[in-house]
Amino acid sequence: MTDIRRDTPGAETLFDAVGGEPTFRRLVHRFYQGVAADPLLRPMYPEEDLGPAEERFALFLMQYWGGPRTYSERRGHPRLQMRHAPFRVDRAAHDAWLHHMRAAVDDLRLPPDLERRLWDYVTRAAASMINSPDA
Repeated sequence: MTDIRRDTPGAETLFDAVGGEPTFRRLVHRFYQGVAADPLLRPMYPEEDLGPAEERFALFLMQYWGGPRTYSERRGHPRLQMRHAPFRVDRAAHDAWLHHMRAAVDDLRLPPDLERRLWDYVTRAAASMINSPDA
């Protein structure tokens, strides 16, 4: 297993190991292709163009995995739960989000150890965003 760190100076980060910015931009772009056509998730994005949301998510993931700190420089602390609080995120939304993320992660064709680390994170993050009981 590759020794990947997020915040250890001098250690290879997952950001670097997966190919840096181009890989994260591909991941997020593929994810938002699914979101754009999803009747449950699309209404959670009030902007007509998903481009700004795509940019924010790409910058967040790049920073989280050891890339540039552009997200925090532009938006401050991520405060993910607070930012998602206005939206009803129930189990159905969680599952739809993970469905599109699974397709995006699979499209990257990462080495298994890197794919597992990325997937483990996104599944934990998705679970932490649930803020509404199932209907």
